[in-house]
Amino acid sequence: MGVGGAITRRGLLARSSATLAAAGLGFAPRRARAQRKTLRIMQWRHFVPAYDPWFNETFARQWGDRNDVDVIVDNVGFADLTPRAAAEIQAQRGHDLIQFVTPHAMLVDHLVDHREIFEECSKRYGKPTDFALRAHFNPKTKTYTGFAAAYQPALITYRGDLWVKAQAVPNTWDDVLTGARQIKLLDGKPAGFSLAPEHNCEQTLRSILYSFGASEQDADGSPTLKSGATLDALRYVKNLFEQAMIPDVLGWDGASNNRFMLTGEGCLTVDSLSIPRAAESMKLDFAGDLRLAAMPAGPAARLGSFGFYTYSIWKFAENPAGAKQFLIDYVGQSRAAFLASGFQNMPCYPDTVPDLEALTGGPGNGVAAKYGLMKDVASWTTNTGHPGYTNPAVSEVYARGIVSKMFADVATGRLAPEQALDGADREERAIFDRWRERGQL
Repeated sequence: MGVGGAITRRGLLARSSATLAAAGLGFAPRRARAQRKTLRIMQWRHFVPAYDPWFNETFARQWGDRNDVDVIVDNVGFADLTPRAAAEIQAQRGHDLIQFVTPHAMLVDHLVDHREIFEECSKRYGKPTDFALRAHFNPKTKTYTGFAAAYQPALITYRGDLWVKAQAVPNTWDDVLTGARQIKLLDGKPAGFSLAPEHNCEQTLRSILYSFGASEQDADGSPTLKSGATLDALRYVKNLFEQAMIPDVLGWDGASNNRFMLTGEGCLTVDSLSIPRAAESMKLDFAGDLRLAAMPAGPAARLGSFGFYTYSIWKFAENPAGAKQFLIDYVGQSRAAFLASGFQNMPCYPDTVPDLEALTGGPGNGVAAKYGLMKDVASWTTNTGHPGYTNPAVSEVYARGIVSKMFADVATGRLAPEQALDGADREERAIFDRWRERGQL
C-alpha cells in the first residue's frame, strides 16, 4: 500500500472537547429541504483510482440525496491525515468523519463512543470479524474508538518467474530469507521490507513479531515486548537485511515498496494489493509474473497485520447522528466497495460479501488466478496489539515508532539485539504505565 508518515504524538492528548450532543442514529423520516444538513468527511486518497469516484460520486452523493444531506468528501494524501487531524483537535472543529489508516486510540479524549454503530451493524449484517472488534474496542472502558467496514489485506507480492528459477516458494519466513538471498546473488533482485518509521514498516515488522510468537502485549493488556521470541525476530530481520535486502530500506517512505516492485528492482515485498493492480493498469511487461502469497508462517503462527480503514467521529462533530447513519449504510454497500477497490477493501462484516470466493476465484470469472487466495486472507489477519486489543498504549507505541527503531538499530548493527530490546521495553512500559494511570488499561 502506498502510504507513509507517522502519527504526530504530542499535543493531541492535552484537552477534551465538549460532549457529544444527544442524538439518535438518524433513523428519522426524510427531512424537509429547509432542514437539510451537511456531512463532512476527510479520508485518504485511495491507492486504487476507481474507488474514490465510486465513493464520492456514487455512494456518498446518492446517500446524501436520500437523506437530504450535503455530503462533502475531502480526499487527502495519507501523510496529510495526521496533521489535519491534529489541527482539527486544536481548533475543536472540522470534519464529522475522519478516516484513520493507522492505530489512533491514543486520541480517545476527542472521540465519541462508536458502540451504537457496531450494535446496529451487527443486527443488520451479522457479526464482524473478531480482529475488527479488537482493533476498536477497549475492554477496560467498554467503549469503541472508531469503526471500520473494511480492512487492508496483508499479502506477499513476489516475482513468480524469479522464485520459480530459484526453485523456491515464500511460504515461511525461513523460505523468504533463503529464497531471496539466492535470487539477490543470482539475479541481483533483492527483497524489500521498509525499516523506516512509517506505516508499512510498522505493520510488516509486527507481522513478523506475531509470527515468531512475540508481541507488544498479552491478551490482558500487559506489556510483553521483552521476550526470547522478540530476540529471535530481531536476529531474523538482521539476517534478512544483511543477506537479502538493500540499505535503501532504511529511508523508505510509504510508496517505496510499490516503486521497488513496479520498476522491476525487487523480487518480493509485503503489501496489500496495490502493486499487482498498478502493474496491470500500467501494462508492465512483467505484470503477469507478479504473484500473491499468504503472509509467511513463522515458528509460532502465520499472522499478518496491515491495518483498517477506520472512521472516527469527533466529539465536536456538527452532525454526529448523520455520521453514524452514513457508516451504518456504508457497511451495507461493502460488496460494491470491495469491487470498486479492486479487492483491497476487505469486508469486516463477512456476510456483506457472501460471494467473495466466487468474485476472486480465478479465470472462470475473468479474474487472474492469483487473486484466488483472497478468500483466505481473514484466516491470517490480526490487529495491531495482537493477541490483545488496539488500546491507547499500543496506539502510542505505534505512533512513536518504537518497534521500527528497535529493528533498524539491530539490523544496522547500531545496537545488539539485547540492548535494542531493553531500550524499547523501557519506553513501552512507561507508555503502558501512563495509560494505566488514566484508567484506559
